[in-house]
Amino acid sequence: MPEPLDVLALAAHPDDVELCAGGTICRLTGAGHRVGIVDYTRGELGSRGTPEGRMEEAQRAADILGLSARENLGLPDGNIANTKANQRKVIEAVRTYRPRIVLINSLECRHPDHGAAAQLSIDAMYYAGLRMVETTGADGKAQEPWRPSHVLHYMQAIEFEPTFVVDVSDVWEQRIEALQAFQSQFFNPDYEPGDDEPETFISNPTFFEWIEGRARTYGYKVGATFGEPLLYRHGPVGVDDLMTVLKKDQPYR
Repeated sequence: MPEPLDVLALAAHPDDVELCAGGTICRLTGAGHRVGIVDYTRGELGSRGTPEGRMEEAQRAADILGLSARENLGLPDGNIANTKANQRKVIEAVRTYRPRIVLINSLECRHPDHGAAAQLSIDAMYYAGLRMVETTGADGKAQEPWRPSHVLHYMQAIEFEPTFVVDVSDVWEQRIEALQAFQSQFFNPDYEPGDDEPETFISNPTFFEWIEGRARTYGYKVGATFGEPLLYRHGPVGVDDLMTVLKKDQPYR
């Protein structure tokens, strides 16, 4: 069995985590925490690049982020159905990595896959904690039940009122480097698209201006240069040391 992860991020597509929570991941790995990503699809419906190329880009991004694990479940892009078969794949991944904290897609988003992936994640994590739901790991042995202690949504196209905003100012350049590892998807001056690869909303240079603008907006709210918003799924948040929780200073407004 692999060593448990501290944090596992689940994503509909390769690059979802880099786009929405890349700085948070950089902060976690930089602090020595073990972090992994499980992508549900290969993003084969994307207008640019190839599924094989996306896998290579995902691995480059994983190296930049400092991940301890990354895998792809091979679910069909554009059809992330909340079936028992798909739930089982997610359950097996959660039981394999046994994370304490899980980050997942937003339930509400302009891309249907994101909401579908979020609901699949939510249901699978519940069933992952049931003893009577039996699964087998890669080693052929029966897996023990596991349910994470904390689940948070990362923000995608549609905004929500966040529970937490992570200060990612110190890792902003690393976060952008990881995102630009997906050079077929996002603006990267080193990538030469094929004749059949159109410019898309996210491959346009102005999309990076939007990414930075949002990060600056949420960073401002907590007294940071750049911030990434997260929504805690099961509020309220239990606290036993208020001073530690509130150790970061921010302007009083």
